Amino acid sequence: MIPYKHEPFTDFSQEENKKAYEEALALVQGYLGQDYPLVIGGEKITTEDKITSYNPADKQEVIGRVSKASQELAEQAMQAAVETFETWKKVKPEVRADVLFKAAAIIRRRKHEFSALLTKEAGKPMNEADADTAEAIDFLEFYARQMLQIKDGVKVESRPGEFNRYGYIPLGVGIIISPWNFPLAIMAGTTVAAIVTGNTVLLKPASTTPIVAAKFVEVMEEAGLPKGVLNFVPGSGAEVGDYLVDHPKTRFI
Repeated sequence: MIPYKHEPFTDFSQEENKKAYEEALALVQGYLGQDYPLVIGGEKITTEDKITSYNPADKQEVIGRVSKASQELAEQAMQAAVETFETWKKVKPEVRADVLFKAAAIIRRRKHEFSALLTKEAGKPMNEADADTAEAIDFLEFYARQMLQIKDGVKVESRPGEFNRYGYIPLGVGIIISPWNFPLAIMAGTTVAAIVTGNTVLLKPASTTPIVAAKFVEVMEEAGLPKGVLNFVPGSGAEVGDYLVDHPKTRFI
């Protein structure tokens, strides 16, 4: 395996890199205003109620609209995650890690596109957006390697005649409530750390930056993540967030 190393930042003093970023901005501009569905158990669900994401630098520019989950749909997602957990927890760590490696490669190929979307949706200057995207790639690469490192347990000090070690087990369904200020890196990192360790998740992104999360969910699907492992449920913090936090089947947040 290639040793872990940080994803390098882009040197925007180089004209070709600035040009590539400008081209990515034009690409993102071309798909602004689209609608994105909920994803529950692999099923794409469109609701009449939507969350609209705006460019913080231009409130007239719509970045996109995501379907808005209700408590009923959040419950449906929880049940899908609970059911999927029974099979996902048995998938070999090598297979789970491979999904993360593939997702990292996809985002790396589309690095400027994701950074440009961060500029549009979160108002990040290109250097900060680039760092956010690089950190997301780092999380994918690092957590995949960590899973492979701990999959057989970790040895601890043993007395003569003993062999002691401790191991980690999947817990169940986790709730990911990601912030707006690092809408790709922190969202991706918290999501994939739970997934690669054999858990299933419900992702409720910040309501001001849901489009980059929707794009990330698409990447995970492209990378081969099975249906029901990652469920995408944007919604009101007071309604959906509180409901999931208090849910008896929630194992971690």
